[in-house]
Amino acid sequence: MTRTHWLWLAIGLTAAALAATYVYEWQGRESAPAAPRGPAPTPFGWQGQLQSIAGDGIAGLRDGAAAQARFADPYGLARAGDGSLYIADGGDNNRIRRIAPDGQVVSFAGGTEGFADGSGAAAKFHTPSGLAFDRSGNLYVADTGNHAIRRISPQGVVSTVAGTGIAGYRDGPGAQAQFDGPVGVAVAADGRIFVADTYNDRIRVIGRDGSVATVAGGAHPGFADGAGALARFDTPTALAVDRHGTVWVADTRNDAIRRIDAQGTVSTLPGTGPDSDTGAPHRPISLALTHDGLLYVGEMTWGRVLQFKPSGQWQPISGREQAQRLPRPSGLALDGAGGLYVNDAASYRVHRIATASTPASALPLEIGPSLDNPLPATAGRWPLRPQDGWHEVVGTLGEVRGDGHGESRHHLHGGLDIRGDIGQQVLAIADAKVGNPAAAWGYGGLGEGLMLDALSYIHMRVGRTAQGQSLDPQRFQALTDDAGAKPRVRVRRGARFAAGDALGTINPMAHVHLAYGPFGYERNAALLGFVNYADRYPPRIERIQLLDASEQPLAERQDGRLLLSRALPGVHIVVEAWDQVDRNLPRRRLGLYALGYQWLTAAGQPLPGYESPRMNIQFDRMPAADDAVKVAYAPDSGITVHGSAITRFRYMVSNTVRDGRLTAGSYSPSELPAGDYLLRITARDYSGNVATAGRDLAVRVQ
Repeated sequence: MTRTHWLWLAIGLTAAALAATYVYEWQGRESAPAAPRGPAPTPFGWQGQLQSIAGDGIAGLRDGAAAQARFADPYGLARAGDGSLYIADGGDNNRIRRIAPDGQVVSFAGGTEGFADGSGAAAKFHTPSGLAFDRSGNLYVADTGNHAIRRISPQGVVSTVAGTGIAGYRDGPGAQAQFDGPVGVAVAADGRIFVADTYNDRIRVIGRDGSVATVAGGAHPGFADGAGALARFDTPTALAVDRHGTVWVADTRNDAIRRIDAQGTVSTLPGTGPDSDTGAPHRPISLALTHDGLLYVGEMTWGRVLQFKPSGQWQPISGREQAQRLPRPSGLALDGAGGLYVNDAASYRVHRIATASTPASALPLEIGPSLDNPLPATAGRWPLRPQDGWHEVVGTLGEVRGDGHGESRHHLHGGLDIRGDIGQQVLAIADAKVGNPAAAWGYGGLGEGLMLDALSYIHMRVGRTAQGQSLDPQRFQALTDDAGAKPRVRVRRGARFAAGDALGTINPMAHVHLAYGPFGYERNAALLGFVNYADRYPPRIERIQLLDASEQPLAERQDGRLLLSRALPGVHIVVEAWDQVDRNLPRRRLGLYALGYQWLTAAGQPLPGYESPRMNIQFDRMPAADDAVKVAYAPDSGITVHGSAITRFRYMVSNTVRDGRLTAGSYSPSELPAGDYLLRITARDYSGNVATAGRDLAVRVQ
């Protein structure tokens, strides 16, 4: 063969080999299994079921098994790659806790309140809040009370990334930078650390070189989209960073979800913000972001967890019903199976919002703070001077209230009202530490108030004298907008108050409204046992009525007995009654604590099933549902005549209002054979006095 022939033979063999390789690879690709396509898309609008993960609902510090563990303020939440949960436990605990996959709770770092780096318990935090992991397993902590960002290595060694420990605003090297109460933190894929600098109303970033810069926000709180310093936030508390580098912000007091693009331009998620009429979110305080860009939001006011699309479309995942609402869902973390873990800081619990495929929790579901929580250590103090004296109580939990515009059954009263003079100082009745990141509200309005731990003080000028001067500029931060208008007072998360400290002055409402417990789980503040408070008066029953289905009273009588037809589908039992306490003005009528009914024979013997009264109404815990007042009270309740100072309490005792829950119902006359009976009412005040007069209604069933 010539050299040319050899050359063509080599070319041919090479071509054949390449062709064979192509055919082999093509056939191999056809026959090989498809490569994984990544996580499945996150469903939108799925129905979550709450499960208990850790905490017995009692504030405290206890490591060990999940069901017996105790937290003081379980705020921030992050999930590690091994499935462990890390909790920023503020309050008096000031440490980072770890829940292992087997449910055991341990203290991972921190202990005594303070500011110190070191390993494990040698480190010190002051009100740790937001948490976030980086890709190397380092845990970052928004150390709110220390105005700093801390890092915990996988071995538990704590160091300070940025912040001096003093509140301020300064960019630059981490050791010189200053923050003001940072609550939220998130880590981007490239290692940058984003910070919700809450009380500076800015979003900051810590670069890979450790230097701090401002991403967006200005010198005053407000609400404005725009680039960098042109944007405005109001108390941002939580962050999440997506794979494109977009930073999502829970802008708490603006009721908004904001997003910051890679160029630093701020925009607002459609349907959110102070002017939104969509109903969500209200006071958002926690965020979690899925791999495909859906956002979960925990809101503080209504206790729901919501799911958002980037378009702004949203659905509640948990909390559609009051029985599923969490008073402060402060931390969210994806659970790896499509569900969520959520901290409820105000209930001292950790929950999971489970999908249908999530394994069931071994713990029974309990929601809200436990009723076994120790009472605040008030020593019987009143919120007014003299704290060990006597003051007139002018309102109790569960009373009917109007809106001042013609609706006499607008809402239920949620606390204890204590009369005082306009301008009189309001004083703390117990030591407390602020856990709520937006603890003061309603500046200048009649409902202005302040929440300190589990106690709320309302109807006062927070942090101000009657003349508007600050009582304590350090703890009560005076704010205005860019124009110097829209004044407001802010109280930082982590601030401490001692019993007897001045909190403000009584506004024109002329009383202090004292509420005990978070919204939706308020307990009767009479539990607190005020010095020299006494009630030796039994409640007074004015009238007992039966109403038909159209809420019209039955009126026909025979032989002095109210006629009740067995043919009626149901009747409402209505009792008009009121209470009074010692030393109150005679005109001061108060609501009752508990009411129930019994059916007796004409001779006064209980019928079977009525050996004890059916105590359907008991105001031990406040129901938060909007319609609660119209379940508890019949028409013509409240103050129904303009200028009247007399409140009518007309209780619907055939409905159920107790333990914070509601059930509308009626009594079916067909349960009784024809004959004569007595309907006996039990009406009790909080001190245990029971009405003895006017308690029986003679009834003839036909």
